[in-house]
Amino acid sequence: MIIVNKVQQFRKEKKLTQEEFAKRVGVSRKTIVSLEKGNYTPSLLLAFQIAKELEVEIRKVFELDEAIR
Repeated sequence: MIIVNKVQQFRKEKKLTQEEFAKRVGVSRKTIVSLEKGNYTPSLLLAFQIAKELEVEIRKVFELDEAIR
């Protein structure tokens, strides 16, 4: 099982750069890059902060994909 995220999709819909979004959630741009590439799984607290900033329910931003093993 892996966690799939749609951070990039929702960030772009808000017309935010990676740098702007990183500042809003209190992380580095590199963290956002890694997150969007699927190389980083955020803490639960950061996941909630991301969803809140994107104004989207957390389950729409982060999904558990059981098909990929």
